[in-house]
Amino acid sequence: MTFYSISYLTAHQQMNQLFNYVAIIVLILLIAITALMYLRHRLVTRYRDLGIIFFLLLLLFVGFQVTDMEKNNLQRSQTMQMIPFVKAVARDHHVSPQKVVVNSTTLTDGIIVRIEDRDYRVNMSTNGDNYTLSRAHVVNPQVIVKK
Repeated sequence: MTFYSISYLTAHQQMNQLFNYVAIIVLILLIAITALMYLRHRLVTRYRDLGIIFFLLLLLFVGFQVTDMEKNNLQRSQTMQMIPFVKAVARDHHVSPQKVVVNSTTLTDGIIVRIEDRDYRVNMSTNGDNYTLSRAHVVNPQVIVKK
């Protein structure tokens, strides 16, 4: 089972999308090159066809990028809800927030909170403004804590 510390939750909010950016830039350059070649040799239609193919690939990668951005914004907002929760649990149990780890990066009902060496199951209210911790016992004692 993997647990996440508060420093992990604050530091790892964004994913690296370098591949999509590089692909978009390369496709824009290829479109420009094929457009210049087509303008130079108007009778050779393969440059026009290649330009259309590169443009369609560009639209595809831009669509991937927009979808990834929407997913990352949703994940970031859910992670940002987890940080005040971890701080509240630490304050209620009179421990440092660094001693509280959770097994999920999103705040949902049923997650496991580890405070020092004790495990608790979180029972969230329907509107999410309060919670109850009940003692839990983890079956697999091997735990990975990502800091």
